Amino acid sequence: MTTAWELVLTTLVAAAAVMTAAAVWSHRLRRFAVVDAAWGAAFVLVAVATAVVATIIGADGGWRRWLLVVLVALWGLRLTRHLWSRVRAAGHDDPRYEEMLGGSFREVGFGTVVRRVFALQGFAVALISAPVVVGVATHTRWWWAVALGVGVWVVGVVFEAVGDAQLAAYRRDEHRGPVLDRGLWAWTRHPNYFGDACVWWGLWLAGALAAGPIAGLATLPAPIVMTLFLTVVTGAKPTEKRMEGRPGWDAYAARTSMFLPRPPRR
Repeated sequence: MTTAWELVLTTLVAAAAVMTAAAVWSHRLRRFAVVDAAWGAAFVLVAVATAVVATIIGADGGWRRWLLVVLVALWGLRLTRHLWSRVRAAGHDDPRYEEMLGGSFREVGFGTVVRRVFALQGFAVALISAPVVVGVATHTRWWWAVALGVGVWVVGVVFEAVGDAQLAAYRRDEHRGPVLDRGLWAWTRHPNYFGDACVWWGLWLAGALAAGPIAGLATLPAPIVMTLFLTVVTGAKPTEKRMEGRPGWDAYAARTSMFLPRPPRR
C-alpha cells in the first residue's frame, strides 16, 4: 500500500509541476494553447518520475519499466515539440478554448483559465497515466500484451506523426485545395487524433494489462478517457464544428471516416 501511495503522490506532483509552469507561461503569453504543448511533457515527467521512484523503493517492473518510459518519452517529446512550434508560429490563440470558455484569455480571466484548463488537464494527465504508473511498478504476467501493446503504439505514432507532417505540408502548399483529402487524411478525418488514441491503448496493453487482468480492468478508464478527450472534448468534435460550412467539407466528410481509418467511399 505504501508503494502505491508513493507512486500516486509522485504522479500528482509531476503533473502539477508541468501544468503550473505552463500556466505561468500562458499568463505571460496570454494564450490558452500553451497547455497543448505542456500535455505531452506532463506525461513524460510522470513516466520518468514514477519509474525513478519505483526503482528507489524496489518495486517490481524490471526492464519493462524503462520500455514504458521510452515509449512515453518518444511520443510525448515529439508531440511537445510539434505543438510548441505551432503555438509559436500561430498569430492567434486556439479557438477551441475560446469557444469552450466563452471568451479570449483576457476576457475570461486567469483564475478561470487555471481551473478549467490547466487544473483539468493536469488531473486528466494523472488519470490517463495510470496504466504506465502500474506498469513501471509491477511484474510482467502476460508478455503477449507487451508485444501487442508495442505494436499498437507503433501504429499510433506513425498515424500521428505522418498525419501531422501531411497537414503541415498541406498548409505550406500555396496551391492547396479547400480541404486536405490526401494520404492518411483520405482514410480518416483525424489521423493524428486516431494515432494518439492508439498510443494510449498500446500503453494500457503494455503497461497495465501485461500485469494481469485486475490491473488491466482497474486502469481501463484511462485509455477510455483519453479517447473521449480526442473525439469529444478537445479533439475531433470541436475541430469539426469549426470546419462545418467550409467549401468542400461536406463532400469530404461524406466520403471519409470521422475517426477509425477505412477506405474512402466512392
